[in-house]
Amino acid sequence: MTLSAAPATAPIPSNGAASAHRAWVEPHMGTPVSIHLRGDGALLPSAARAVQAAFDTFRELDEVFSTYRPQSQLMRLRREEVGLEACSPRVEEALVIGQRARRVTGGAFTTLLPTGDGDLAFDPTGLVKGWTVDLASDQLSDLPGVSWCINAGGDLRVGAHPDLPRHGPGSVIWQVGVEDPGDRTRVARAIALTEGAVATSGTAARGRHLYDPASEWMVDRAGSVTVTGPTLLWADIWATALFVGGLPAREAFEADAVGYSAFTL
Repeated sequence: MTLSAAPATAPIPSNGAASAHRAWVEPHMGTPVSIHLRGDGALLPSAARAVQAAFDTFRELDEVFSTYRPQSQLMRLRREEVGLEACSPRVEEALVIGQRARRVTGGAFTTLLPTGDGDLAFDPTGLVKGWTVDLASDQLSDLPGVSWCINAGGDLRVGAHPDLPRHGPGSVIWQVGVEDPGDRTRVARAIALTEGAVATSGTAARGRHLYDPASEWMVDRAGSVTVTGPTLLWADIWATALFVGGLPAREAFEADAVGYSAFTL
């Protein structure tokens, strides 16, 4: 995805200065994570501290859940070197979220994924990134006069300080471009957000990496599904479920995904 931000009516202050825009980028969880701040509060030292606290959230959860770090808590748990009680409370939370996600998506989303040894093991990779973005956004939401966006490898969440308007003059609209899975140089659709999340699942960027619990195979069809809604955790879960699943997943989405919407490319 691509993104840009602009005030809703683009007013020019009397002193002629444009609204401040600052951005930071760090690699986390195998993908570039960018944090963008708009508004005069972005220039304050507290803004930079909040951004670093948000990046710290990515570091902390990666240490817990990484499948690439042999000594992460998840990998030690899978090798039965430690029990659940010795792990961060986030591990049990992920188990609960994964169980709920499988139930509400009609079985299309799972945290039991294939390992290199040909069996299945607990792997919440499909929910951890979106969940981390949501947790990291808590570090930014109280910055006065600031609208923000966290973009983690193309899935993102946008928000603003509670005192900022969500509509009309003074609001900041983030324009999110969703790429065409058949031609990744082309933006197929634009989404305007003042707050909320956007997640896309498909095979264009990473190939066959999404597991279908029903067929027990990796999905290799073309296309993508994009979901928007209040949190990136559930936007990402639903995007995966809708891409992987069939009619039961679509019916579950219509029945249970209140506040979320989806489209297919």
